[in-house]
Amino acid sequence: MNPLAEQLNAALANGNPKALELLSSVGQNLFFPKGILSQSAEAKEKAHAINATIGIAREDGGIMCFPSVMDGLNYSPEDSLTYAPSFGILELRKAWQTSLFEKNPSLKGKTVSLPVVTCGITHAISVFAETWCNAGDTVILPDMMWGNYNLIMNVRLGIRLRHYPIFTPEGGFNVEGMMELVRDEAEKTGKAIVLLNFPQNPTGYAISRTEADTLIGGIKKIAESGKKILVVTDDAYFGLFYEEETLKESLFAHFADLNENILAIKLDGATKENYVWGLRVGFMTYGTKVSGETAPFYEALERKTAGCIRGNISNASHLGQRIVLRSMQDERYSAEHGLKHDILQARATRVKEVLKDPAYADAFTPYPFNAGYFMCVRLNDVEAEKLRVHLLEKYGVGLIALGKYDIRVAFSCIEENEVKPLFDILLQGIQDLRNAELSLKS
Repeated sequence: MNPLAEQLNAALANGNPKALELLSSVGQNLFFPKGILSQSAEAKEKAHAINATIGIAREDGGIMCFPSVMDGLNYSPEDSLTYAPSFGILELRKAWQTSLFEKNPSLKGKTVSLPVVTCGITHAISVFAETWCNAGDTVILPDMMWGNYNLIMNVRLGIRLRHYPIFTPEGGFNVEGMMELVRDEAEKTGKAIVLLNFPQNPTGYAISRTEADTLIGGIKKIAESGKKILVVTDDAYFGLFYEEETLKESLFAHFADLNENILAIKLDGATKENYVWGLRVGFMTYGTKVSGETAPFYEALERKTAGCIRGNISNASHLGQRIVLRSMQDERYSAEHGLKHDILQARATRVKEVLKDPAYADAFTPYPFNAGYFMCVRLNDVEAEKLRVHLLEKYGVGLIALGKYDIRVAFSCIEENEVKPLFDILLQGIQDLRNAELSLKS
């Protein structure tokens, strides 16, 4: 093992040895290299005469660049074209951490890591999986989930995904179904890894305060029995809550220092929160109960995470980070957030209003939804893929087929006045396929 990795592991063992035990074999061996990076950083500070360390090109005292690249770009080459640190731009990391405490009041008085910048939340999930999961480990997820989890974790890394039904028959989040798997994994292996995604993709469901209390209490009880729990929150759609009873904070805020046997990892980003999907700016933040000084412990986790990024993509886009940071520092930022939230909430409300029409009941049943970008319907007797293709080819309407009978509707990308026409066409498409089936039988 590299001596730098040994030093980081020692810092983790001093702060919370259970966190060290949760690391994958890759995670335990990860470190942030010195070498060229540290020498370049030292030279940047002290090489006032000539600095021949950086792997970029310079001319005339500045960054070499094409005018065709810089035309129309309201950022200097130094703030857009150079490499960003593998940890991310420090100013952005601090700004995002400040925003986490503002958005999650339950974090008050708690200490968490500085967020590490990733290339979007997809990359953050990949870094989590590599750093904290070995091949053959189990991650607990609902049966309705974002399909890319399977590609990132199961296909690429050999991680087993174990599922529970997301909803109870009454229409709420299936806390007990999830807890049953957590207890079973913890009993069999001494640890459990659970990934929580609220607001959820694809269902658009956000957990209620009551459901959250039950979930938190259940995880805490298992941790108090001596089992290690890794709680990962994919907060991609954080803030898009539309109903009073939903929990308006990330579950990360409640797990961050709940028990020494619980390590919480928050995956989030500007992607959806700030409507900058293509900029690919995500974050990873850690929280747990730490003995003694917290700074060395969290710095060790940050350095391991940055080491994983360094050995993968090197760093996230400098320009993307600068754009997000400048927006967060703008006086209009808060009002912009509120305006876009209200637009999406109005669309979700319109969907609920339209679906009250009993005309749809014979064709499909909506799943519960109260947040985020999406909602899903369960088709009564028509297969989802056949319907998807039919709607696309005959009516020019695009929807997503999930499994055999589920359809996902992204109300985030349609206007409010398109909601009823959309569901009317969905109903018509179902009737078309039913009629076609009857014709074949006759």
